Amino acid sequence: MTRYLITRVSSALLVLLIASIGIFALLRVVPGDPVEILAGPDSTPDSRAAIRAELGLDQPFFTQYVRWLGDLVTFDLGPSYQLGGSVADLVVAGALNTIVLTLTALLIAAVGALVASTLTVVLDKPWLNNLLAASNTMAVAVPTFATALVLVLLFAVQNPMLPAGGTPPDGFIARPDITVQYLLLPAIALALPAWAALTRFLTESLHSQLRQPYVTTARALGISRRRIVLTQALRNALPSSVTILGLQFGTLLGGAILVEAVFAWPGLGRLIEQGIAARDYPVVQVLLLLSVVVFVLTQLTTDLIHAWLDPRVRLQGVS
Repeated sequence: MTRYLITRVSSALLVLLIASIGIFALLRVVPGDPVEILAGPDSTPDSRAAIRAELGLDQPFFTQYVRWLGDLVTFDLGPSYQLGGSVADLVVAGALNTIVLTLTALLIAAVGALVASTLTVVLDKPWLNNLLAASNTMAVAVPTFATALVLVLLFAVQNPMLPAGGTPPDGFIARPDITVQYLLLPAIALALPAWAALTRFLTESLHSQLRQPYVTTARALGISRRRIVLTQALRNALPSSVTILGLQFGTLLGGAILVEAVFAWPGLGRLIEQGIAARDYPVVQVLLLLSVVVFVLTQLTTDLIHAWLDPRVRLQGVS
């Protein structure tokens, strides 16, 4: 397990290094000059040059990159060019809201997929299989922002049962009942595509397990289908589903940008939108790299859990 861990951590660090170079370079080639926006339309060349020197943007690309990398290592993210305040404070404030929303959506997707897949395979009814397939197709085909708008229209405008947007005024802990009301609509909108993917994969994994010889033996011994699924097939199908669950976490973070925009949720999605609009390099490059870090850590965690559950994976990983 130690060799497998060293291999996976080395690969993760390499991916992060390549991603940091790509993100830093990408923001320097996209149209728009943050100095022009910061200085204003009536600024003189001298004032723009002074601002560029103050921000270090007149230095060579490699010098700027090394300085930025050093600031990241020491957690000194510097000030925001346009949004105000330090980048660290902006990221921490937005990250809390996004993490709460994303984890709630992930919980809804995971529990919903587990219940739907298990129920469908245990009951084994054609109409239920068709209903689940149609629901999966709808959840994947309809864009997340469209689902979010429909939910707002149905449950906040025509039937004002839940808030149309924003976060709980007293925080997430003070009033759990109010927190659930604010979380429900954005979390469901964000969770639906992940639920569809997890349900489809877990259902196929369960059907695959039911074709294994040990299931044939169990049936020959008179063990019911429900007991076989709940005590044997489900346990064997879960390890591979853990990997899909980790990938869906990264997908949820990406989808959170649109959902946060629809529901006025002050998370990282809205922050990166504001940063891109204002050409705020320090904010945007930190958020892009943070998304890569989260995705890599999630993938690393799921790989380790998968290897812990299935010894064949870690043996293949170090061979």
